[in-house]
Amino acid sequence: MQDLINTIADKVGLDPALAEKAVGMIIAFLQKNGPEGAVSAMMENLPGAAELAAANAPAEGGGGLLGGLMGMMGGGGSVMALGQQLMSEGVSMGQIGDLSKEVFAYAKDKVGEEKMGEIVASIPGLSQFV
Repeated sequence: MQDLINTIADKVGLDPALAEKAVGMIIAFLQKNGPEGAVSAMMENLPGAAELAAANAPAEGGGGLLGGLMGMMGGGGSVMALGQQLMSEGVSMGQIGDLSKEVFAYAKDKVGEEKMGEIVASIPGLSQFV
């Protein structure tokens, strides 16, 4: 996972500690919201991913007005909620797109397009970030 974190820090322009946190948040989100079989395959093929996800899992529910509205609409686990949490950590909207593309390219290389495709297809709105 360290090579992915280093790549993101360089290509996306994030501090390495923030890159690590952001990657962990994304993996935790996929782990929570993706289909069990495909997510299990992803986690098995990304050594260190489970620990990174556990250490950086986003808090349940978003804060503020947007978080409250999304919670009322059942969107607490949505891609929008993840984006809001990443932005609250200091990742800009433009960086979120680059960050997610790097994470998915890395995971696709390790797990295969079919499994990552299952994950992306199962989470509404995720396809726009890969």
